[in-house]
Amino acid sequence: MCVNYITVSRQICFDWFRTPIEEDQDWRENDIYKDRKAPFIIHDDQGQRKALVGSYGFVPQRHRPLKKLTKEEQEKFDRAVQRAMEMGKPLPKPKRIRMDTMNARAEEVGSKLNYKRFWLAQQLCIVPALNVFEPNWETGAHERWAIELGSKEPIGLPGMWRTWQEEDGSITNAFTHFTLNADHHPLLRRFHRPGEEKRGVAILRREHYDDWLGSKNPEFARALIELLPAEELSSFAAPKEESSHEEVDDSGDTESPVFKQVSLF
Repeated sequence: MCVNYITVSRQICFDWFRTPIEEDQDWRENDIYKDRKAPFIIHDDQGQRKALVGSYGFVPQRHRPLKKLTKEEQEKFDRAVQRAMEMGKPLPKPKRIRMDTMNARAEEVGSKLNYKRFWLAQQLCIVPALNVFEPNWETGAHERWAIELGSKEPIGLPGMWRTWQEEDGSITNAFTHFTLNADHHPLLRRFHRPGEEKRGVAILRREHYDDWLGSKNPEFARALIELLPAEELSSFAAPKEESSHEEVDDSGDTESPVFKQVSLF
C-alpha cells in the first residue's frame, strides 16, 4: 500500500497532463501523506480536464467514526474536557478510529461501504505524481524505496474522489487511488512485509487518461486499472532525509531527472 508520494507542480500538471490549476486551488507541500492536500484531475461537465485540490485519503481524519472508549478512557477524556472548560481553553476533540483510505483495493471497490456509491457513479479522477514510495523488507529491516516510470515521465494514478460537508458548511474534496494484487509481479512483489499480501499501485497509460475520466461504466473503467510491467518501471532506495520531521514511516522526497520540480508553484 502506498502511503506517500510526490505530487507535481502546476507547470508539470499543465505541460504533461494538459490541465491548468487555477490560482484559488492551493496546497502547501509536494511530499504528500495522509490527509495532506494535493491536486487531482477530473472531467468537467463539458468533458474537459479540470484540476481540484483535496485531502489524500477518501475519509479524512475529521470524518472518521468516533472511537469507542473504555470506561477509563472516557473518564480521562471527561476530565480533560472539564479542565479545558475551567481554564477557558479549546475543548479536546474526541478520538476517532484509525482508517487508512489513501488506497482502494480495485478488486473490492464495488462492494466496500466507503467506496461503492462513488464507484458505481464513476466519480473518477487522476492523481498526478512523480513517484510513489513503498517499504522494502528484503534486508530484514524496513527500507524506503521509490517507484517511478523507467522513462522518468510523470505518473497518472487512477483514482476516485468525493466531497465532504464541513462543520462550517463549506465543501471540501478527498481522493484515493487504486491498488491491485502484486504477489506475482516481478518488481512490486518485492515490497511490504514478509508474509503480507503484496499490493501494487495501478498506473494509467497516458492514452487512457480521458477514457478513464470519462467512463460511465464500472466494468470499462476496471479494465483500465493495471499494474505496469516491471520493464516499464524503475525503483531505487530512497531513505528519508535526516532533516525530515515526518512521523510517518514512509517519508522523504525525490525529484525526477527529467521533470525536475524546483518550485511547487
